[in-house]
Formats: sequence, structure tokens, C-alpha cells
Amino acid sequence: MADSLRILWLKTGPLHPLDTGGKIRTYNMLKELKRNNTVTYLSLWPDGTPEEARTEAFEYSDKQIWIPWEETPKRSAKFFNELAHNFFATDLPYAIHKYVSPMWGDVMEEGDPKHYDLMVCDFLTPAVNLYRYHQKPRLPVLLFQHNVESLIWQRTYENAGALSKLYFRSQWKRMESFEKHACRMADQVCAVSDEDARLLTDELGLENVCGAVPTGVDIDLFSESKAKRKPKSLVFLGSMDWMPNVDGIIWFADEIWPSVKKRHPDATLTIVGRRPASKVQELGQHDSSITVTGTVPDVRPHLADASLMIVPLRVGGGTRIKIFEGMATGIPCLSTSIGAEGLPVTHGKDHLLADEPEDFAAEINRAFDDPKATAKIGKTGRKLVAANFSWSKINEVFEDYCRQTVNEHERTWS
Repeated sequence: MADSLRILWLKTGPLHPLDTGGKIRTYNMLKELKRNNTVTYLSLWPDGTPEEARTEAFEYSDKQIWIPWEETPKRSAKFFNELAHNFFATDLPYAIHKYVSPMWGDVMEEGDPKHYDLMVCDFLTPAVNLYRYHQKPRLPVLLFQHNVESLIWQRTYENAGALSKLYFRSQWKRMESFEKHACRMADQVCAVSDEDARLLTDELGLENVCGAVPTGVDIDLFSESKAKRKPKSLVFLGSMDWMPNVDGIIWFADEIWPSVKKRHPDATLTIVGRRPASKVQELGQHDSSITVTGTVPDVRPHLADASLMIVPLRVGGGTRIKIFEGMATGIPCLSTSIGAEGLPVTHGKDHLLADEPEDFAAEINRAFDDPKATAKIGKTGRKLVAANFSWSKINEVFEDYCRQTVNEHERTWS
């Protein structure tokens, strides 16, 4: 085994509670990385974070450095003032600008080659402090891109209403500019799918993309469910305060669900995920066939209970861990192409795909009409992820990129 690495990991918050796909990915990768390497976790500490998150951080890191930070509540007077200031007084997108913090000083102080071999910037957001004054740290830097962020904003702009297009176009262009700058400042950039790696290279013109880390799943935790599934039941899983998820489920409820209910009046939909936006909560209030759970202690019972998992995303980037988690339990999954983007799934074999509302509804109706054939797709999907996408295998790829980054930095500066 190669010598262990001393890694300084940058983040904008602790990982517990594990309530987003990004947190789950980072948590599992860091647990594997920590087996053979030393990890220091340098992160913002958002006001109101449960104190137990400090202790739980030792599950995925050997040492932690926390910088207090307070996020402005959405739709508050201060929030709208910040939006206005961001729009007129800065050239950063708001989703990046809000993370500007005293972290920069700690990064510069900690980023000494005497203490660490490598710095990993997890997501694009910490980079606003890493490169705040256009001053590169002395350590080699691997920027771990869970999404092509500018692509998310471009798709948001393309799907926005007429009144919102001006704002979203501005945010898209600002994100694109910042993303290019931050990625070029890093020694290497790692994506989460071959498609994202291609986009970073071809669309953003980057020359330092080292490759992609596949999406993984905890095969033991998300074991195959043997329970009898509730007929004609759908489940949607995701953080319900993330804009692409909100857009996707509202689009589904407006454009697809009525067609399904017309053919199957007894069909049900359960929306599972933290902090549901008010417009999502209203779906359950106005339609008795829709249940909005909010945060749940364990998503597995919901995956075991439903007969079909849906991922109706029109906006997004990166890869969806929740699809692999669902597939690992044996539940058949139906997604848009964007929802399944970057995942090695095959329509009709281990997954179902549809993009237009009428096609999406037709796939659901077929699944409800022929549950045995649909269940077979679920079993095939379980075999696919179990054989190829455990976190231990994923970490081997990522750790190789870490060592490549250190070697590339030494070669460049020697």
C-alpha cells in the first residue's frame, strides 16, 4: 500500500444529519479514505447545527476545524436585501457569494505543506474562500465537483417563467464565470460522472480534469427488500429545499399525475425529503392521494413500501445517489434522462426512462398494469449496483486521483 496522505478537506458544513445526496456521497467516501489516510475537516459551522454533529464528525475525519457561520433565512427582509446587493454590487452568483466567510484565513494558515500533502475542495462553494483574493494555497488542490453548477443554472434559466428569466440568466452567467476561474485555479478537477467530466472539458474549456468518481451505494445498508410492495404507489426521494427537486415534483404533479390518476384513481404518491418548500407542502394539502413526509429518520421503509420510485427532474447536474440507493433495495426506478444523467443504466432492463409528460405517465401506467415485469427490472437494477458500485470500490478510484494531484503538483513546481 502506498504511503498514507495527510488530507485537508474543505466543506461548507458538517455532514450530519445525512439528509442530502452530496452529504451521503462525501460521508461514505471519507469513511473509506480515512481507513488509510489522515483527514482534517475544515468547514463552516452553520448556526443552529445540532451539537452532536461535532462528535459524529469523527466518523469521517480525524480532526475538525469549525468556523462559525450564519445563513440568512430565505424570504426574510435580510435575504432580499442580500439578493439586491449581490445583483448590483458583486459579480458572484448569490449561491456562491453567501458563503464568503472568515474561512479564508484558516485555509491559508492551515494550508502549509509541513502539515498536509493535499487539499480537497468538496463542491464548488468552498472555493470562494479558497481563492478569495486570487491567492493560491501552497498545497496541491483537488476540486471535487459533485455537479457542473453552471449547467444547473442554465437549465433553471431555460425552464424559468418570463418574469424570472432575467435573474436566472444573470446567475447562470456569473456561476459559469466563477466555475471556470475556480476550476482553473485548482491543480486537478474531479467529476462524478464521465458526462460531467466531458462537460467540464468541452463546455468550460478546462484542461485539468483528471476523471470521474462513479456514484456509490452502501450495499449492506440498502439491502434488497423482501416485503410486499403496496400496489400502484409511487415514492419521490430527495431534499425538498433543493430547487431542481422542487421544480421536478411540481412539474410531475401538474403535468403527469392527473393522467396517471385518470387511469388509476387509487394511485398514491409519497414525497420524502427534508424541509419541503411551501409549494410542495401544498400538494399534500390539496390532494389526498399525495403525502409529504418532510424529514424522516430512515428512507428505507418508504423505498420498501412503494411499487415504483420516480425521479422527474428537468434541472440538475452530477449524479443522483438516491437512484442507486433505490435500485439497491430492489425498487424499480423511473427517471427523466436528466435525472439519470451520468448513471450506467439501461431503459427496460435495469431502469425506466421517459422525458415527455405523456411518456412518463405511460411508463407509470405500464408499471402499474404489469407489476411482475416491473419487479423484474427492480431485481436487475439491484444486481447492477451490488456488483459494481460499493463505496470501497469507489474510494479506490478517488484515492488514485488524490495521489495523481499530489504528483502533478510536484511535477509542475519541481
